[in-house]
Amino acid sequence: MSWVTIIFSMTAAACLTLALIYGLIWWRQRDAWANLLFSLTAIGTAATAAADLAMLRAGSTAQLAEAIRWSHVANWLMIVALAWFVLLYFRAGRPWLLWTVCGMRTVSLILNFTTGENLNYREITSVSHLPFLGETVSSIGAGVVNPWMIVGQASLWALLIFVIDASITVWRRGDRRRAVIVGGSIVFFLVMGAGQPALIVWGNFRWPSTTSLFYLGIIAAMGYEFGSEALRARQLASELQTRNQQLSIAAEAANMGFWFRDLKRQDFGASERWRQQFGFSSSETLLFDDFLRRLHPGDRESTIQAMERAYQSDGIYQTEHRVLLPDGQVRWFACQGRLTFDEDRKPLGLHGVSLDVTPHRLAELEAEKHRNEVAHLLRVAGMDELSSTLAHELKQPLTAILSNAQAANLFLAGDKFDLEEIREILRDIIAQNIRANEVIDRLRALVRKGEFQPQQLEASDLILEVLKLLNYDLVIHGIRVITEFSPNLPSIRADRVQLEQVLINLILNAKDAMAHSKQEARTLTVSARTVQGSFIEISVADTGGGIAPGNEEKIFEPYHTTKPQGLGLGLSLSRSIVLAHRGRLWVENLATGVTFASPKSRILA
Repeated sequence: MSWVTIIFSMTAAACLTLALIYGLIWWRQRDAWANLLFSLTAIGTAATAAADLAMLRAGSTAQLAEAIRWSHVANWLMIVALAWFVLLYFRAGRPWLLWTVCGMRTVSLILNFTTGENLNYREITSVSHLPFLGETVSSIGAGVVNPWMIVGQASLWALLIFVIDASITVWRRGDRRRAVIVGGSIVFFLVMGAGQPALIVWGNFRWPSTTSLFYLGIIAAMGYEFGSEALRARQLASELQTRNQQLSIAAEAANMGFWFRDLKRQDFGASERWRQQFGFSSSETLLFDDFLRRLHPGDRESTIQAMERAYQSDGIYQTEHRVLLPDGQVRWFACQGRLTFDEDRKPLGLHGVSLDVTPHRLAELEAEKHRNEVAHLLRVAGMDELSSTLAHELKQPLTAILSNAQAANLFLAGDKFDLEEIREILRDIIAQNIRANEVIDRLRALVRKGEFQPQQLEASDLILEVLKLLNYDLVIHGIRVITEFSPNLPSIRADRVQLEQVLINLILNAKDAMAHSKQEARTLTVSARTVQGSFIEISVADTGGGIAPGNEEKIFEPYHTTKPQGLGLGLSLSRSIVLAHRGRLWVENLATGVTFASPKSRILA
């Protein structure tokens, strides 16, 4: 077998092999259209190689003309498939240029069968023979050039412009490797492949037709880049598999389950761990309503609202809910997820994880229970310190009620009395009774044992209520009270009794700190202001001697006290209460004494 036959046969075989490989890849992945187009380009190149071999082996003008005619069919397939491949693989290119290439090439194919013997020649008059690769091959000796050949040449130059334009776009996009290897190779070998027939026909260039060998360069460059991408994809798949294994181990260690909600098909999928956590079997079909039915009735609405907020805002879903399992158990789960969007920013699905936080929540509930019990005991134990204040607060309205009742008796004992005066006395008795009831209600609230009950509160009202309760104690110790409230303070969500306990503790500490100060210098300043846009800072400042340097944190330690009869739990408990409200409690030494400050809670507008 001659070298000419071997070279062109191997060219065709290599192209057909690549066509088969990438055709099968497309068959397995029907959306991978670039693979199908590469396969068709390779088939077109293989057919061109067969036509080139037929031209080289032609023994007559008729055989040579026939081989050229069918080579244009192969060229049409190769060029059209290549143009569409560039558009899809590069994700770039001007569509109008693409349709121009396809249209012109199709017209040239029609002209190939309707104007003369083929698109290149109206008539081939003679065949010449040339030495090529150590043997003699056929070539065009003489003939009449077909002027419609210009249409085929124009289609090739239009394809060149289309590829160059797409490559520039890819280069600017940052994918320079693809632009150079694929785009550059197509341009180079296309110029060579298009130039050779033009030189043979228009320039009487004495050389056999080897267009397919140039096209083979295009196929080799495309195959190399496709193969490199396949290798990178395999490496990424291996890395992804390793990461998935690591993630699975981490998820199992953290008792974490994964789930996904498809918003278009309304599907709900989850990992095996998640199914076990929520009490679903492996084979059970999941719907979103099944998930909602597993939730505690008190948490369903908040979970739906959290999802709605994610859909309408930044796409981040975060919540915590309880789950009622079929065996009656109640579990707590912290959930976090993120929305995926399509090109129009419409939500496609919600991916998330659920973390079993039951041990943590049980520990928190137990700690909260203990904290409430300790707080209750400290409030009861602190009643002796408030006894004089409470006695005064109750004595005043009771004395007024007694005086008014005695006055009414005197008026009624006389022959004549003013009815309006009696009504005024009765109104005063009612008012003093209400005042006494308020004192008793505040006392009952302080000593009552109850659970954490957050509600919307106004910081200024809370402070004034506490100052009213402690007013007598502050007055008899000669303490001047100053309140400073920023305008338009937002409300806070907190437990009223617990925050009152914190303020009472801080104010009584301030009173004790000023015990050795001159009476005219005893000033208590209670202020409330907005800080960082979402916190309220309440500070209690006194004009006492301050705290010894280095003891600013020590005073918050349990059982640390400077009072002879103190337990050393007041400030420690106060800090834990503030922390439970997502705030912090700290102390600062000022030039005139000491101040305690505490942002109580995030603002819930």
